[in-house]
Amino acid sequence: MDEWGNEVKTILNQKDGASWTAVHGDCVLGISDLPNESVGFSVYSPPFSDLFVYSDSAADMGNNTSDSAFFEQYGHVIAQKMRVLKPGRLTAVHCTDLPARKGKDGYIGLKGFSDDIVRAHQDAGFIYHSRITIWKDPVVEMQRTKAIGLLYKQLKKDSAMSRAGMADYLLVFRKPGDNPEPIEHSTQDVPVNLWQQWASPVWMNINQTDVLNGRQARCDEDERHICPLQLPLIERAIRLWSNPGDVVDVVLSPFMGIGSEGVVSMRTGRKFIGFELKESYWKQAVRNIKTAENETSAGTLFDRMVG
Repeated sequence: MDEWGNEVKTILNQKDGASWTAVHGDCVLGISDLPNESVGFSVYSPPFSDLFVYSDSAADMGNNTSDSAFFEQYGHVIAQKMRVLKPGRLTAVHCTDLPARKGKDGYIGLKGFSDDIVRAHQDAGFIYHSRITIWKDPVVEMQRTKAIGLLYKQLKKDSAMSRAGMADYLLVFRKPGDNPEPIEHSTQDVPVNLWQQWASPVWMNINQTDVLNGRQARCDEDERHICPLQLPLIERAIRLWSNPGDVVDVVLSPFMGIGSEGVVSMRTGRKFIGFELKESYWKQAVRNIKTAENETSAGTLFDRMVG
């Protein structure tokens, strides 16, 4: 019920496979239906405050008018993650820092969005576990954004405004407690040379173009931006921090988009539950996850989790 006594519909629509559930609806309300300590790992890219507009929904976190309003709303997602994650398990959040805009912020520069995400998780009780820097080509950024700090003509004119390109980050947080189901790796699964690469604080070899095709999810009436998360990044995180096989973990994505995390979960033998508010994205996610689905168990995942 809302503050006026009206019934709030948590789920607008839902599709299920043997090992996955894709929910069309507000993730804050949807995750609240999941049982305590039922999720093994969570990986996703949240809305970047008000940088992009995804839809005209009041529940869309990209429609907040300020960074503080965004984090007030996002805090509810973090609190639900804390509740549904198993003790000792991890959540990985993909993000970048944000450009400060002259018209909105009063200056040209950068805002530490990644640091704000760290503080928000720590405020909710998470342990700050790791920060991985994802290398990005500054030439591509310059061509895409035309940021004054990356322009060669600005370097020649006055390099006091020149800056390095913006990296992405994978911020990893751990729920306090002892992990009830250890995540074990064999030499065959992760050879030592591969682990040395993954243990690097900078991942240099994430292909920025290795993403799902999002064109079919676009809507003319409200579409502004679609940027699927890179599949190799998701796969590396899922392989590192969740269990397949006999002890199959549920991977959670509160901001499923077009289903990238679900696709990788199917390909790596995990279970998946994702939430997406935008209907066109949700429909494309269902198509993408169905394509990648492995039939590993009977019944629907959502029914088993909430039943």
